[in-house]
Amino acid sequence: MDGLTESNNGVPEPHTGWTFVTNHARVLAAIADDRNARIRDIAARCRLTERAVQKIISDLERDGYLSHTREGRSNTYRIAPGKVLRHPAEAGLTVASLLSLLVQDEANRTSLPDDRRQHSSA
Repeated sequence: MDGLTESNNGVPEPHTGWTFVTNHARVLAAIADDRNARIRDIAARCRLTERAVQKIISDLERDGYLSHTREGRSNTYRIAPGKVLRHPAEAGLTVASLLSLLVQDEANRTSLPDDRRQHSSA
């Protein structure tokens, strides 16, 4: 699995210690890189279990940061780029501004809605 360290039962080993980015931000960035990503692929990339990713996606959808449409057996996700981040310390910052720092796929940055590109160029 692309260098992912796993325990004997196939579950990604958790990272120990603190990190700069939350799991919610990691999942959102993985989806921004691939709007059709499978939960399995998001979990592998973020070093999380599939169950944890499902819960995070549910949180993000419940609070309006993410939505999905079902296409056959797969999902296509849509991110709300203008949605403001939740923590008071990030008051006024949008999802687009966060993703401009985290998204790794440059091609996706240029194909985002205009409002996201405006925020990411600031």
